[in-house]
Amino acid sequence: MKISVIGTGYVGLVTGTCFAEAGNEVVCVDINAEKIERMKKGIIPIFEPDLDVLFKRNLYENRIKFTTSLAEGIKGAQIIFLALPTPPGDDGSADLSYILGIADEIGPLLSSYAVIVDKSTVPVGTAEKVRLNIEKKSKVKFDVVSNPEFLREGLAVSDFMKPDRIVIGTSSKKARDLLQELYSPFLRQGNPIYFMDERSAEMTKYAANSFLATKISFMNEIANICELVGANVDSVRLGIGSDDRIGNRFLFPGIGYGGSCFPKDVLALQKTANENNYNFKILEAVVSVNKTQKEKIQTKIMNFYKNDITGKKFALWGLSFKPDTDDIREAPSLEIINHLTANGAKIVAYDPEAINNVKNLLGDTNKSLSFTNNAYDALKNADALVIATEWSEFRAPNITKILRMLKNPVIFDGRNLYDLETMKKFNIHYESIGRKTVR
Repeated sequence: MKISVIGTGYVGLVTGTCFAEAGNEVVCVDINAEKIERMKKGIIPIFEPDLDVLFKRNLYENRIKFTTSLAEGIKGAQIIFLALPTPPGDDGSADLSYILGIADEIGPLLSSYAVIVDKSTVPVGTAEKVRLNIEKKSKVKFDVVSNPEFLREGLAVSDFMKPDRIVIGTSSKKARDLLQELYSPFLRQGNPIYFMDERSAEMTKYAANSFLATKISFMNEIANICELVGANVDSVRLGIGSDDRIGNRFLFPGIGYGGSCFPKDVLALQKTANENNYNFKILEAVVSVNKTQKEKIQTKIMNFYKNDITGKKFALWGLSFKPDTDDIREAPSLEIINHLTANGAKIVAYDPEAINNVKNLLGDTNKSLSFTNNAYDALKNADALVIATEWSEFRAPNITKILRMLKNPVIFDGRNLYDLETMKKFNIHYESIGRKTVR
């Protein structure tokens, strides 16, 4: 098939590359000319494991192309995916200006029947709005479909190539048949494809992400109680995770969820509820708990230093909101940086992939923040180590080397990477989440 993907962010680029890998002819469209030129040369703008291999192979085979021209990009396309940003507004609502703006432009450019697919996460009713915008200027028939993505950053390629399910919202048999054919190569292991109405498909994505955010927040609340009563949240996690009604995923306590999906999707679903005069009390609690949890490490640090960290130097391991991505959107590390430096401390930060994104975000505005290209170099003469992201390379470090480089044997671990007995053996003051403090 000939496919167009409008937008080349995490979702759009993975979608286009993986469809090309299945043999389709894909054209990706983006308004950023510099970005397009770099991709034409084989340079991908994001870090996502395994994406570079597929990307370069399909670029070489001429199955994936790039353009800034919408007309060129959708010419002759049977299916057009909208993979555009829907950032949250001040009131939590999803900003649909990018999607509806493109819908306005697509209408007069269609020369034959095409399926327009909302791949972005959008509020209930968006498919109808897109349809109306296109209808105003289109002279040909088309269908608008909701096909939410369920890609985890860091595992996006695997999730796309071997999805646990595909959700498609459409009332059109023609569109349904085309999408069934398009996705059939990815469903050979028998994973299901669920067809439903457009509104139900749109709600499915918000419901899924909000439920997972709720699960994370619940576990963080359990962790906080564990600290108060002297229980170990790691043991509790294993005890409840073995119940197949609960499952063992998303039960790891930490310093709050971040990224591009959970924060905005929870707010957007809460906004939808409010617009329909429904008080979604659980989501209100989830938002509140996550905000508080992001302050957890800062509170531990301030308590340890009796609210005076002026002149202290902290090594910070991890900047991305989760491992195996360079995405720093809503990352807890940013809250840590802002709080500690605002209170007079200096931070030397290390992350395997996200340093440049933090530099681009903060620029030269924070003179108390510096970076290093090696995890151990960040420790030199630091008063303590702070861990914000659970990258694999942080899981089994050389403890002796850490102690040799730190001024004092102090670690604040927001991801519970280390065994309490090991920390005790090395006489480290170790504070984590939902477990006893080792002193």
